Amino acid sequence: MAASIRLLARRIVRDASRTINSSVSGRIVSSSCPSNLSACRCFSDGAADKSTHFGFETVSEGEKAERVYKVFESVAPKYDVMNDAMSLGVHRLWKDMLLHVMNPQPGICLLDVAGGTGDISFRFLDYVRSQQERVARRTARANQTPSWQEISTSYTTPTEGIEMETEARESRAVVCDINKEMLKVGKQKAESMGISSGLSWVVGDAEELPFDDDQFDVYTIAFGIRNVTHIDLALQEAVRVLKPGGRFMCLEFSKVTNPLLARLYDAYSFQMIPVLGEVIAGDWKSYQYLVESIRKFPDQETFKQMIEDAGLFSVRYHNLTGGVVALHSGFKL
Repeated sequence: MAASIRLLARRIVRDASRTINSSVSGRIVSSSCPSNLSACRCFSDGAADKSTHFGFETVSEGEKAERVYKVFESVAPKYDVMNDAMSLGVHRLWKDMLLHVMNPQPGICLLDVAGGTGDISFRFLDYVRSQQERVARRTARANQTPSWQEISTSYTTPTEGIEMETEARESRAVVCDINKEMLKVGKQKAESMGISSGLSWVVGDAEELPFDDDQFDVYTIAFGIRNVTHIDLALQEAVRVLKPGGRFMCLEFSKVTNPLLARLYDAYSFQMIPVLGEVIAGDWKSYQYLVESIRKFPDQETFKQMIEDAGLFSVRYHNLTGGVVALHSGFKL
């Protein structure tokens, strides 16, 4: 309830002319929205006059939100297959690198924004589980030849305390995405993989997250922030929901640093990816937009400055595959 009140207050202060949706307990509640856009951001006439880009097109902000929603609604069933086809499977290595840099420990709470089909959250839970198993093996080896004092302690220590500590250190991941079709695909994947505990799915807008302040240890957004209409607002929301000491991590397509690789990458992107989209997903236009949106996204240094302007500290980035993708990271103090 407190989160809903604060969210409403921020909306009124930010732009009284907008009418916006909110997510309550996983259910979309619409405010002055057409029924077919119940999970989209909606704007008043004043906001609709403001222009932005949709790929290489110039459109109103309201139109961009609607069209981006429809893009991902359309590609959701083939989204994971297309990721493998477009990147030749390399996207898996990029996401693994994000988890390697994050190095989450048991007890961490992750917010995976624009988490769509759950790739980052699945990796997060698997990584934490492997960390727990590694600690358990190390403990077992250390206890193979216990001293008589350790044996005595093990008999006098209540097992309930150990169980409570294990439960208290359980990690959890929250997948938050504005697109219900993407979340639907993610839930189906989780069920097929047998993942149920420590994972929840929330419909929500990256620009106005339906969470209280200071809730999460790590905020991730992978290949999603370039589709946000107001990147600065999304970054401010990331700062708000992170706990003090929490970490922001963004994996996104960026600017290729090698001129030869850049030419090859452009040729492949514009000539092959839309074709793959048509053949595999039956959707040329959506993947044409995705290619164009990459070119409109700020370069590494510009985006780094945007993250710092939002209030995050110790911001740095790593180029992956020659800058095809960049991993930005910062901390809330």
